[in-house]
Amino acid sequence: MDPLSDVIALLRPHAALSKPISGRGEWGVRYAAYGQPGFAIVLAGQSWLALDGAEPVLLEQGDFVLLPATPAFTLSSRPGAACVDRDPTDSPVRHGEQEGNADVEMLGGAFRIDSVNAPLLLALLPEMIHIRAADGDTGRLSRIIELIVEETAVDRPGRDMILERLLEVMLVECLRWRSIGDQALPAGLLAGMRDAALAGSLRAIHADVRTGWTVAELAKRAGMSRSAFAARFAGTLGCAPIEYLARWRMALARDALSRGRQSLDRLAEEIGYESASAFSTAFRRHVGCSPGAFARAQ
Repeated sequence: MDPLSDVIALLRPHAALSKPISGRGEWGVRYAAYGQPGFAIVLAGQSWLALDGAEPVLLEQGDFVLLPATPAFTLSSRPGAACVDRDPTDSPVRHGEQEGNADVEMLGGAFRIDSVNAPLLLALLPEMIHIRAADGDTGRLSRIIELIVEETAVDRPGRDMILERLLEVMLVECLRWRSIGDQALPAGLLAGMRDAALAGSLRAIHADVRTGWTVAELAKRAGMSRSAFAARFAGTLGCAPIEYLARWRMALARDALSRGRQSLDRLAEEIGYESASAFSTAFRRHVGCSPGAFARAQ
């Protein structure tokens, strides 16, 4: 698997909810911060989305929005429209005038990710991903959303597994969308994967986490000198190469411990530590508690 697929798989998106959203006339609603990922796609018309403390953004037909941690926001028919507080609901929502054809129609939804490694997603992304239909064909995302909506509507055998896979596909499709490269990305894996020189070293780490990689070996993969690679890696990823390797190992360890399926000796070997003792020391340093205490808390 490539690094991006590794991270998405570890997040284990699940528990999707979706609903139609429509509005007519002048209207505005305000929602409190939700903290979990939310998404919406505009089927017809337009509306304005404003995250807390940010300028309003126009959402037009075909546009897709992903909020990795859904902060407080307003949704309205125009900037400056009076907004009323609303609570999230699983039911269809109609804003403004209740009679007549809607001016705007959207599909909105939310889902959850494993809390154990939720910071991985937040470290990957800007506060909002806005994929504009004007920037290219968003038909693939539209079809994925349609499948998610269909799957959430009926409780059929295999529903949870199918939803997890669809949500994974949706996230990957968002993360690799070309227009994200024009947005200001936080330091992290997504920024690193967009750097051709660093991408090779990241793939090497994720392909073989057991290897005791050195900066010199990773620099060779990137085709750079050791010093230039270390500086570029730290500036793009937000940490040194060996620290990134340690953080990824800890992410894998947290996931495994939360599921309680392996002995410490086996886990230590699988993620590149010579002994359970060496792994426990590293885990305590990075996470702040012993592996056993972490597992019990989960």
